[in-house]
Amino acid sequence: MSNTILIVEDEPRIRHFLRLALEGDGCKVLETSTLSSGLSMVGEQKPSLVVLDLGLPDGDGLSFISQLRTWSDIPVLVLSARSLEADKVEALDAGADDYLAKPFGVAELLARVRALKRRREKRQTETGEPEAIVQFGEVIVDRAKRTIVRADEALHLTPREYHLVTVFLAQPGKVLTQRQLLKEVWGGGHAEDGHYLRIYVGRLRQKLEIDPTQPKHLLTETGVGYRFML
Repeated sequence: MSNTILIVEDEPRIRHFLRLALEGDGCKVLETSTLSSGLSMVGEQKPSLVVLDLGLPDGDGLSFISQLRTWSDIPVLVLSARSLEADKVEALDAGADDYLAKPFGVAELLARVRALKRRREKRQTETGEPEAIVQFGEVIVDRAKRTIVRADEALHLTPREYHLVTVFLAQPGKVLTQRQLLKEVWGGGHAEDGHYLRIYVGRLRQKLEIDPTQPKHLLTETGVGYRFML
């Protein structure tokens, strides 16, 4: 698999900083400063991941994501000075895989990049159907039998709770916005009903987490949504 990362960023100093950090972690780096050339380079060079700034001279980064998602599922990590929660939600809803607000540290940047690359590698090695059995902590989920066991005891989940679990398991490590989760589990008419989601996430934590007050798997991304960690 390619270990090439494309940086789409119009600020030369930030591009240089990103190049040094990523090359220091063993990545090959391509870079450009515009939306149009970035889209072309994804098609021609086929990098394994895109690091994207939202403020580009020839268009908004959200437009880049929207256009890219019509023909590619390459992971996109957004870097932006726009730190408002609404901006993060908008980028993730548009199809970004993760979001880092500027300023950020090298260690966090590289950790996010590695996580996105691992997820893509896992998707590319899977053959069609997802793994039937998934284990995290004390919990074993058997998707073929539609059963969930924790510490050798069967758990009872409502159909809606089970559906929500399967949505999380399908994209481990990825930030899923409240809107995405509500549309997937409750349908488009409930995309703004965040209180439904909070109630169900609370129930799942009670059933799946060792300590629901300090969850290790079902994590809140404040103001954005949730991230499920195996």
